[in-house]
Parts: sequence; C-alpha cells; structure tokens
Amino acid sequence: MEGYTFSTRVRVRFADTDAQGIAHNASYLVWFEVARVEYLRAFAGGYQALRERGVEAIVLESFCHYRVPCRFDDELEVHTRCVDVRGARFRYEYALTHGDELVADGWTAHACVDAATMRPTRVPDWLVEDITRAERA
Repeated sequence: MEGYTFSTRVRVRFADTDAQGIAHNASYLVWFEVARVEYLRAFAGGYQALRERGVEAIVLESFCHYRVPCRFDDELEVHTRCVDVRGARFRYEYALTHGDELVADGWTAHACVDAATMRPTRVPDWLVEDITRAERA
C-alpha cells in the first residue's frame, strides 16, 4: 500500500468476532498493536529493546475508522508507518486491508516515558534514527 513502510498479516480468529459473526471493534486495536510490535521488532530490535534501555512507549490515544466488516478466518494485512516523531511523542498510522479492499484505517499516538519514573522523556536518538531509517526504506 502506497506510503506505508511495513506490513504484517493477521487472521480473524473466531474469538475476534461478535454475536453477528463480524470482527468486534476492539479487535482492530489489537491488530494495530500486533503491527506496531512487529514494526519495532523489524526496525528497532523489538519492544523489549526499548524496555531494556529504560524506555516505555505508552499509548495516549487511539482511533479507528471502520469501513467494511471483517469476518472469521479473513486474512488481513496491517500496513503501518511511524510519523510525527518529536519531543516525547510519535504516532503510528495503520491501513487494514482484505485483499485489495481497505477495511479500516486509524492511528495511535504514543509518548516515551522513563521506565523507572514513568515521567515523559524525549524519544531516544537511537530510536529516532531507527524510525527514520525504516521510513526511508
């Protein structure tokens, strides 16, 4: 998908669906998280690498625009990019597709905090460099 630097696949599990057989709205945020963790694994040594360096990346806000319902066993692609890195904050954007069809899109806003104090801290230079390198790829 144009403009997105990373993608990963997820499959709609039966547990992801509601009584109508449609993927529950909360599942989309879980799929966003799966993509975010895989993005970090591919480009920055994984989320655990942040934690080992004393940084946590907390979610401040999340948004999802549901366009087309997903159903049990659908194979989805979660396209991901990291943008707007400044100060302690950064943002991931997502486009969720089923085949060629856009089924949802959204974003999550994050802040880096010191793991010991949970106080805001700038996005570390090494992480800025990893994100910049990933987004240029």
